[in-house]
Amino acid sequence: MLIKFVSSALIGALALVSVSASAQEKSVEEKFSDYVEALKDEARGNDYSEETLEKAFAKVKYYERAVELDKNQPEFKLTLDTYLPRAVPEWKAEKALEKYEEHKELLEKVGKEFGVQPRFIVALWGIETNFGSYTGGFDVISALTTLAFDGRREAFFKKQLWHALTIIQDGHIAPEKMQGSWAGAMGQTQFMPSSFMNYAVDYDGDGRKDIWGSYPDVFASAANYLSSVGWRDDVTWGRQVQLPEGFDTSLSGLDTKKKLSEWGDLGVTRYDGSELPQRDDIEASVVIPDDKEGRVYLAYANYDALMHWNRSHYFVAAVGYLSDRIRFPR
Repeated sequence: MLIKFVSSALIGALALVSVSASAQEKSVEEKFSDYVEALKDEARGNDYSEETLEKAFAKVKYYERAVELDKNQPEFKLTLDTYLPRAVPEWKAEKALEKYEEHKELLEKVGKEFGVQPRFIVALWGIETNFGSYTGGFDVISALTTLAFDGRREAFFKKQLWHALTIIQDGHIAPEKMQGSWAGAMGQTQFMPSSFMNYAVDYDGDGRKDIWGSYPDVFASAANYLSSVGWRDDVTWGRQVQLPEGFDTSLSGLDTKKKLSEWGDLGVTRYDGSELPQRDDIEASVVIPDDKEGRVYLAYANYDALMHWNRSHYFVAAVGYLSDRIRFPR
């Protein structure tokens, strides 16, 4: 009898937990649904049409996974020496060269027009979405609405949502095809909606800025972004260097710019130990992503431009390394 009583009590407790969890889930869904309706009302006041709102929010859903990922973004516990082989494995370097050759005529046309070396366009494409093969499986409207609803960065994600609605209303993409990352980064360039509004280009002239499926639009949009944030086509992104013993690390960082000749006078050398070019027309910064025992770079203007795209030294190093593999195939 005691065993039966304990079993009945346990079953009852589990049932209560199940009911409680169900009620809690329903409560989140109800709150999310109310939030969506409030967003629609606000959007109507911002001149979005009923047709746009009906299409955009037709299948909107709450992404618990997006909230989890936003709250628990992984911290890098790697060094560049261990990260780069993962970010740019040999097969990706080989594929980058293949893609460069495949689209060479278009890339060179875009590169010349925007003043961006084509190898960097391909490298960004490769690092961001594996040359367009993986652009994210999240519905962008749902992801942005979820993260705005979460509330921790509501103003930011609501702004991105308004831009996404504008993109839909202007006819650039159908809502069901607006796929991206859990944070709302879209297409083969992984532009946030605000970046799309500022930098996306209708290069093929079909009336749509299609960063999802049009190679001309994808390449031109990436190049336009870089060109707009200070890209230079007469220098590379950076070079790996050696620091002298006793180097003052307070001089490192992108805020400190010196001429190559000045860094040379301070004892900074090429990675092979030879002297830096004695040039006064190029400024650079010393960047130490890990520590002085790890990789150290002289970062040129294009390093800064890539940091606008993604403020991660590891990301910039991966793009730069892949671009170098295209320029100097093994």
